[in-house]
Amino acid sequence: MREVVEHPGAVGIVALKENGDIVMVKQYRKAVEQVLLELPAGKLEQGEDPADCAARELTEETGYTAGDLRYLVSFYTSPGFSNEVMHMFLATDLKEGKNDPDDDEMVETVEISRDRAIDMILKGEIKDGKTIAGILLLGILK
Repeated sequence: MREVVEHPGAVGIVALKENGDIVMVKQYRKAVEQVLLELPAGKLEQGEDPADCAARELTEETGYTAGDLRYLVSFYTSPGFSNEVMHMFLATDLKEGKNDPDDDEMVETVEISRDRAIDMILKGEIKDGKTIAGILLLGILK
């Protein structure tokens, strides 16, 4: 019998500034004992709409609010052991504000050009799966 990790689902946000920079967060991840560079993201609350969650998480982690939030794609993060579905959004028309991370989150906001982010993926400096997927999606968006 296989064990399955039940998960309520999550969102990831590709927050794209007018100048083309991607708003990202650096945070320590205990499971891998590393500071990772990631897209803003978070877990859905019970009954929460993914778009509402994306707007909430973007503000909590980065302080930004999005004038436009567009659904991109949903995918399973680790279907070998979990039913987690990640809903990816593109946030544009960003307005800067103050972040309000959860008590257990130590988050630093950084802005990186798309080209630099892709270079970091290819060099193995960005290792988070949702972040890699979200950044590479930018390359195929019209």
